[in-house]
Formats: sequence, structure tokens, C-alpha cells
Amino acid sequence: MSRFAWLERRAEGLLVRPGGVFLDPVRPVPLAVVSHGHADHARPGHREVIATPETCAILEARYGADAFGRLRPLPTGETIELGEVRLRLEPAGHVLGSAQIVIEHEGTRVVWSGDYKRRPDPTCAPFTPVPCDLFVTEATFGLPVFRHPPVEQELEKLLRARAANPDRAIVVGAYGLGKTQRLIALLRAAGYDRPLYLHGALLPLCALYEEHGVRLGPLLPATAGERGRVRRELAGEIVLAPPSALADRWIRRLPDPLPALASGWMRVKQRAKQRGVELPLVISDHADWDELLLSCGEVGAEEVWITHGREEALVHALGLRGIRARPLALAGYEEETG
Repeated sequence: MSRFAWLERRAEGLLVRPGGVFLDPVRPVPLAVVSHGHADHARPGHREVIATPETCAILEARYGADAFGRLRPLPTGETIELGEVRLRLEPAGHVLGSAQIVIEHEGTRVVWSGDYKRRPDPTCAPFTPVPCDLFVTEATFGLPVFRHPPVEQELEKLLRARAANPDRAIVVGAYGLGKTQRLIALLRAAGYDRPLYLHGALLPLCALYEEHGVRLGPLLPATAGERGRVRRELAGEIVLAPPSALADRWIRRLPDPLPALASGWMRVKQRAKQRGVELPLVISDHADWDELLLSCGEVGAEEVWITHGREEALVHALGLRGIRARPLALAGYEEETG
């Protein structure tokens, strides 16, 4: 029997049997540990949820106070006992409040990574490698073609496009939790101090980030005012919106919009072309190929399980490095957040 036989794959997700707890379950369960607030990892309906205080706040903001029986905040670094296991959370560097789930049972340590990245992000705590026996990792960008460029290079592309198109609104599609706030903070760090204009759907989570000490500077609604009137005063300005808004009639209220999209998937030119993106920005909140290999090596695990993404290439590459790896192929985790 495997020394990890106390972990069981079920339709709901991965069950830690001796603790009676599921990790990022995709269906309602009695007890869940949630790594972060993205909808594919944080589903409503659980009787009790353990997560970082920031993730608990995000869940309440996104789903409402009645979506879960109980939210149980657990700050990173603090250990609790659940049945026969000890559990703590450590930073994952993905979005505000994101965490790796560290489980210890009978001398064995397992780390569930959730989604993570290794690049600097002023809006959340950085990924902390945790030595373990089993590392359960994502592989959203688990192919050698996915090597993210320096984020400064992509920001420069955005600012150059703005300077070259003073009569157009530069409309950047960015996921509402994490990507939007990171992009804003990076622009501020680069010296961009003009107001940024936001689609209304992005404003509440930006306010939540501010409440948790993340300073984003002046933010204004992009389409306030008379419905149907083009806001010509937004020519030459940067507007952030959910990616879906790039194909919505909402965008017609902006002057000659130049569509951009911030995502690791913009490395694939065909994806940008299919979505009508003129300015692809390869800015990702996930580890790229090299960072996946780095992370799997740094934690020193004897075995790696891969929850979702491009499993086969990563299994092969880790095998060449002497690390046993296998795909879990858990259903329900999306990859479009990039």
C-alpha cells in the first residue's frame, strides 16, 4: 500500500480521510479547506470552510454570508488538529489570501499547492516552498512553450500602446480577482499615477483589497453617466474590464477601444486572434513551465501528484529528474483565469 493511501480521490475532490476534510472540493461537503477565492476552487454550499481570513472575506463578498454554513478563518502559519491530522496554511503567491494546504499525518507531510505563482506580486504574500513527502501541484502552464516573459516587458508594451494611441481607450481584459489588482499595483509601481477606469464588476473586489491594506490609487467607473453615450474623455486612458466584456456591447461606450488581454494564455497567438485581441499581454498568476519544475524540486518531495492542467509533459519531465509523478485528473478546475 502507498504511504499516501489515506488520501482518497472522490467525485467531490481529494479527501483527507483521517481528518474528514476535503481539499478545494468541487461539490458541497461537510468540511472543506479552500486554498483561495477563485470560483473553481471555492464552491458555495459547504457546511464548514477553513481558509485564510482574506479568503474568507473574499468568499463572503462573492457569494454572500449565507452561502456557507460556517467560515473558519485560519491565519497562515498557525496549526490546527483535525481528527488525526495536523493542518496549516502557507502562502501560495496566487492572489490575496491564497494558500498552500500543509497536512501532516503519522510522520508524513503532504502539501496541496492550490494555484500558485513565483513572480513578485505587490498584492499578496509570496509563495513559500514547504519541504514535504508528497507535493500536489497544478500544471495550468505545464508545457515547455509556456515561459512567461518579465512582467516589466509586458507593462512597457501597454504603456507604449497608450502613448501611440491617444484617441483610443486601451481596454485591458483582466480577471476580477487577483489579475486586476495585481495589474493596477504594477502600473502604480511603474509610476503610472493617472486614474484607472474600471468596469463596474471589478470595483467591489478592488475595494476589498484596499480594506486589506493593498493601495491601488485612484480608480473610477468606466461607464458612469448617460447610457448609450460614448465617453470620449476616456480617449488615451487605460480601462480594465472582465475578459468577457471585450466581446460585450458595453465596450461600445468607449472611444475606439483597443482590446488587450492580460493572461498567460496570450503566449498562444491563436487564442489572442480568436478573441479579437490587438494587444496580448502575457501576464500570468500561475507558475510557468520552469517555475513548476523549480517548485517541485525545491520542496524535495519523493512523489508529485498533478491536479489539473498539462499533466503528461510534467510527469515525464519530473521522471527524468528522478521524481515519481502521476496525474490525478481531478475534474472541475478551470484554466481560463491564466
